[in-house]
Amino acid sequence: MGRFHRHDDGTVHAHDHGDHPHEHHHHHDHGHGHDHGHAHDHAHDLSHVDADSAEHGDHTGYDTGRERVLILEDIFTENDVRAAENRALFDDHGVTAINVMSSPGSGKTALLRHALEDLRGKVRVGVIEGDIETPLDAERLEGFGAQISLLNTGNGFGGECHLDAPMISSALRGLDLAELDLVFIENVGNLVCPAEFEVGEHRKMMVYAVTEGEDKPLKYPVMFRSVEAVAVNKIDLLPYLDFDMDLFLANLRTVNPDAKVFEVSAKTGEGLDAWLGWLLEGKGDR
Repeated sequence: MGRFHRHDDGTVHAHDHGDHPHEHHHHHDHGHGHDHGHAHDHAHDLSHVDADSAEHGDHTGYDTGRERVLILEDIFTENDVRAAENRALFDDHGVTAINVMSSPGSGKTALLRHALEDLRGKVRVGVIEGDIETPLDAERLEGFGAQISLLNTGNGFGGECHLDAPMISSALRGLDLAELDLVFIENVGNLVCPAEFEVGEHRKMMVYAVTEGEDKPLKYPVMFRSVEAVAVNKIDLLPYLDFDMDLFLANLRTVNPDAKVFEVSAKTGEGLDAWLGWLLEGKGDR
């Protein structure tokens, strides 16, 4: 079977192993500061799996480590195929898709309300609203002229804590892309899994609340490394918190030196104009 490794910088590379069992040696240069060679003997289990395939996590503590890695590879392979199909569908209709991620309670729905209100009558907007259960956030986005497709992962998708490409493919049936220019994909609130799944988006961003502390970029680097922009929300609370913005920004730059940062308040509207401008960048290029 083909084997691929997904790294936390988002890169993927494949190896065509052909028939098993056999032993071979290959050499990797991953472009992130080290290269190494190693051998595989596929007749045994995957207890030898090292950092080269660690994007799936270290499963060597399980007796079923080999099976777990193989299953994850199948999942990601299917996901990437469907993500490419979703992206082609967006492109065919001239639609820009933005994947909006965050932890629960960061205020991404509140920010999207501002975006829908501001863009109403200017840009035709659709929203794929992802949550494990309830239509609550989808209902909060109603009344601004946007098409909304609710996607509860508890309804047929096992209650997953993220959105993936097959889910988005299903949710797209609820949108008329021919009548849209821009689609927001509001992902499930989670700082881990959503960053690992391409869904066919053109751009990724995250909303981060100052109430979450300064250390999260270091604790959850895959998420922060995956995005083009970070909207740092709830800055109206800064006078009441010990949040150190400079330290947070330094931690962010450690894992993603190129991310654009917008300091905003969904409550007061401060800083939203610059963020809204970023949302529309490149929209006319589709």
